[in-house]
This record gives sequence, C-alpha cells and structure tokens, in this order.
Amino acid sequence: MPTYRVTEAATLLGVSDDTVRRWIDSGRLASTRAPHGHHEIDGVALAELARTLGTEPEPGSSRRSTRNRLRGIVTRVVRDTVMAQVELQAGPYRIVSLISREAADELGLEPGVVAVASVKATDVAVEHVEGR
Repeated sequence: MPTYRVTEAATLLGVSDDTVRRWIDSGRLASTRAPHGHHEIDGVALAELARTLGTEPEPGSSRRSTRNRLRGIVTRVVRDTVMAQVELQAGPYRIVSLISREAADELGLEPGVVAVASVKATDVAVEHVEGR
C-alpha cells in the first residue's frame, strides 16, 4: 500500500503543504510519523479525501450534471469571427476549449478571469505512473 509525504499529497490534491498539515492537525486526514519524523499519509486515506473534495460544490455554483469541473484562471483567448479558443490554467493542468465567439463574449472571458472548465467525455484514458 503506497504512502505519501505531505508535499506529495499536497501536489496530488492541488493544495499547499500547509493545508495538508492543517488537515492532519484537525484530524481530517490521518497520518503516521515515519522513523525520520515526517508525516506519512496512507494512499487509501488520501484517495478518500480526494474523492470527498471532488464532490464538494464550487462556492456559489448551481447544480450540474458534469462532475469533472476544474476551476482556474483564463490565460489566453483567441477569437475569430465565429469561434474562440480559450486557455485555462487549473492548477498544474492546461485546459484548451473551443467555444463560440458569442459565448466567450457573453461570459466575458479574458486573461485574468476566473472560470470553471466542465469536462464531459465518453472516453477517458487512465495511465498508471510507475515509481509512485
């Protein structure tokens, strides 16, 4: 069963190391102390917390059928007469979407605006990362 250090857990959850430490201190995330004194977080416990975080609604959001929602900042918008290419940085993830220019204009999408990318797909590839 894999275990993770605080920094690894923070990276996987998309939060700061301090947030993970606060969750440990408050009992929201269980950990043990390794012989070297660092916190070790059980992979199953980390996965359960990640699942819980994924079901918490965005503040101020309405209910939607899409579950895969990535909040981030718009970094680039390229418009032509009909379409707009919108780039969003959501933590370490770069999301690129093609939407109508009209929709981009109505939403006020410009660099620096906070937005949420909703991903709904029938095919999603999952790959195991070796070494972790």
